[in-house]
Amino acid sequence: MNTPAEQPASAPPHRTRVMVFMLFVVCSLNFADRAVFSALAQTIKADLHLTDLELGLLQGLVFALLYALVGLPIGLLAERFSRKRIVALATAIWSAATIGTGFAGNFVQLAANRLIVGMGEAGFTPCAASMVGDVTPRNKRASTMSLVLLGTPVGIFAGATLAGQIAASWGWRAAFVAFGVPGLIMAALFLLFVQEPRRGMIDNAGAAPEPAPPIGTFLATVIGNRPLVWVIAGGSLAGFGMTSISQFLAVFLARSHDLGIREAAAAFGSVSGISIAFGLLVGSFGTDYLSRRDPRWPAWGAAIGLICAPPIYLAAFHAESLTTAIVLLLVAGSFLLMFFGPTAGMIQNLLPPRMRASGVALYTLLYTLIGSGLGPVFVGGMSDVFAAQAYPGNYLTDCPHGLAPGGALAERVAACAGASASGLQMALSLSVLSFFVAAGCFLLAATGLKHKAQTSA
Repeated sequence: MNTPAEQPASAPPHRTRVMVFMLFVVCSLNFADRAVFSALAQTIKADLHLTDLELGLLQGLVFALLYALVGLPIGLLAERFSRKRIVALATAIWSAATIGTGFAGNFVQLAANRLIVGMGEAGFTPCAASMVGDVTPRNKRASTMSLVLLGTPVGIFAGATLAGQIAASWGWRAAFVAFGVPGLIMAALFLLFVQEPRRGMIDNAGAAPEPAPPIGTFLATVIGNRPLVWVIAGGSLAGFGMTSISQFLAVFLARSHDLGIREAAAAFGSVSGISIAFGLLVGSFGTDYLSRRDPRWPAWGAAIGLICAPPIYLAAFHAESLTTAIVLLLVAGSFLLMFFGPTAGMIQNLLPPRMRASGVALYTLLYTLIGSGLGPVFVGGMSDVFAAQAYPGNYLTDCPHGLAPGGALAERVAACAGASASGLQMALSLSVLSFFVAAGCFLLAATGLKHKAQTSA
C-alpha cells in the first residue's frame, strides 16, 4: 500500500471518467426527484386542498430546513471521512423519502417527507465538488463540475416529463414511487464503482494531504476571504429568484396558459432542461476558457447573465402567447444559469483542498436558506396576496385554496382562476429583481479573483 507521498499525482483517466459519470447520474436523480414535485404541484394542490403558501412551504422552507441545517456538518464530515460513502447514503435517504411522498395524505405528511428529502440531498453537492476539485486543475474545475451538474437539466427534464405522463395515467402518487426506486439502486452502484480520490491530488501533487482544519479556522478563512464572501452572497441571492421560478414554473404555465397536467409538466421540463443545459455549459466552459486571459471572467460572466435575465423573464411572464412565453423563458433561463457553474468553480479555487467540501456546504446552506427556503415561500405568499387584490370580491371566501368550490357558477370559476393566475404572475415578476443585486455581488468579487490568482501563481 502506498504512503500518501507515494500515491500518484493524478487519478487514472478512466477512474476520473467513471467518477464524473456516476456523479452525473446521481445529480440527475437528485433533480429528477425535485422536478416531480414541481411538475405535479398544481395536481397535489387540488387533491390535498393546499394554498399557494403551503405549496411554497413544501417546495421551499420545509424542503430547505434540514437541507440547510445538515449541509455544513456534512461538509465538515466530508473533509474527514469517505465522500463516496456519504454520497451513497445520502442518495438512499432522499430516494426512500421520495417514495414516502407518494403515500402522503395531507400537508403534514408531505412536509415530513420533504424534510427527509432535503436532509438526504444536502449530502451530494459538497462531496461532489470536493471530489472533482481533487482530480482537476483550477482552470478546468468549473467546466468539469458542469459535466456533473448537467445532471440538473437532464433530471429536471426527465423528472417533469415522465412525472406528467405517469401522473396522467396512474396518478401523482405513482410518479414519486417510480422515481424513488432507481435512487436506491444507484446508491449501491456508487459504492461499487467509484473510487475515493486522494485529497489535494492536483494541488499538492506528491505531498501528504494536509489534515482537515477545525471549524474555527475554516470560518476565519472564509470571513477573511473577501472575494469568496461576495461569490457566496451572489450565488445565494441568485438562488432566491431561480428557485422561485423553477418551483412555480409548471404552476404558472398551467394557470396562465390553461394547460393540463401532462402539457404543463412537459413544458416545464423542456424549458428548464434546455435552458439549464445551455446556460450551464456556456457559463462554465466559456468562463474557464476566458479565465486563461483574465481570472475575473468567472465573476464577470455570472454578472452578465444575471443582468440580462430579468427583463426577459418579465416579458415572458406577461406574454399572451404560450409559444412566445416559452421562447422567452428559454432565453432568460439560459442567461440566468450562466452563474451556476462558475460559482462552484470560484469557491473551489478560492479555498485550499481540505476546505472545499466545507466551503461548498456553507454556500449550499446559504443558497438553500435564502434561495430554496425563502424564494418559493415569498412567491407563494405574495401570489395569495396579489390574487386577493385581483379578485373582485372576497377571495378567501369565494376561492378557498385558490379554487372555486365544486358546483360554483362558471363566472365564479373563471374569476377565481383569473385571479389565481394574475397573483402568481405578479409574484414571479417581483422575484426576478433579486438577480440585479446578485450581479452586483459578483462584480464586487471580480477584483479579488485577480489578486487571488496572482498570489496563487
